[in-house]
Amino acid sequence: MAAPRSPSLSSGRLSYRDAGVDIDAGEELVQRIAPWARRTMREGVLGGIGGFGALFEVPKRYREPVLVSGTDGVGTKLRLAFALDGHDTVGIDLVAMSVNDIIVQGAEPLFFLDYFACGRLDVDVAERVVAGIARGCEQAGCALIGGETAEMPDMYPDGEYDLAGFAVGVVEKSGIIDGRAIVAGDVVLGLASSGAHSNGYSLLRRVIERTWGSIDAPQMQDDFHGGRFVDAVLAPTRIYVRPVLDLVAQVPVKGIAHITGGGLLENVPRILPPGLQAVMRRDAWQRPPLFDWIERHGSIDVQEMHRVFNCGIGMVVIVAADDVARATVLLQEAGETVFRIGEIEPCDGGRASAAVI
Repeated sequence: MAAPRSPSLSSGRLSYRDAGVDIDAGEELVQRIAPWARRTMREGVLGGIGGFGALFEVPKRYREPVLVSGTDGVGTKLRLAFALDGHDTVGIDLVAMSVNDIIVQGAEPLFFLDYFACGRLDVDVAERVVAGIARGCEQAGCALIGGETAEMPDMYPDGEYDLAGFAVGVVEKSGIIDGRAIVAGDVVLGLASSGAHSNGYSLLRRVIERTWGSIDAPQMQDDFHGGRFVDAVLAPTRIYVRPVLDLVAQVPVKGIAHITGGGLLENVPRILPPGLQAVMRRDAWQRPPLFDWIERHGSIDVQEMHRVFNCGIGMVVIVAADDVARATVLLQEAGETVFRIGEIEPCDGGRASAAVI
């Protein structure tokens, strides 16, 4: 005997909303985010939000343009955003992680596209997230020219979402920065971070849970060095685009490294030629109090800290010793906090490396 059909499926007509997807909410979100996207428009944009594909013309001032692309997400920092209602700044994090990657090769960010996925679309929350994305694009000077909002019932719990995005930039072929010019005797400059940025949050959350029991514990609202602990944890990733590109236009920068997952120890060697090492001194810069708290409450080894977190240095710039003074002044005038954190030295074994001593 055949099994009886489900009454919920056999009676009446079904709609997409019955299946958990609200098309009207999606259309409302598009209308809400359009003004935010318009604020990011720049030369090269040939169409607005809403088309099947986003159109962009490479600025004609480039003689031999080379496109540079980067993609990333926000990672488990989102878990804190969900628990602590921190939806306003994770969009900045999303943009920062991609545009900071492409500027290390001297590229000017041109445009950004995002992907927002959820189980049930909360238009208010989504608007806050996309508004943050637009603010990040404004800081980076790139256009938010498209994206995708995917409402997928049963894929994500209510109140949760995932973010991904990518940026495309352009650099003159002769102006690509690839680290090949770095030699022993060059100087490593560190640009201060705004906090943990968007890396190491799986470990950071574990330390918070071990210390206070949960990531939304009341202590998250406690005073912490002139602010709240929650604000230190959720501080958006610093976007270094304008200061770094201004520097590159005026000083012969030899190498740039974005300090993300892997910290100083794994990211700096990525731009060094074989046979060289970056020797950095941990007393050469002021580490933000958040990292002291993480190390102490998590009983984390110092080397592990430098492999997981940026520990206060979000971007590294390598220049010749003769250019240090000028580079430092230019970066400071652009609003950056700059430290001379180390030097480039020869090393045995051929493979590039880094050490924090």
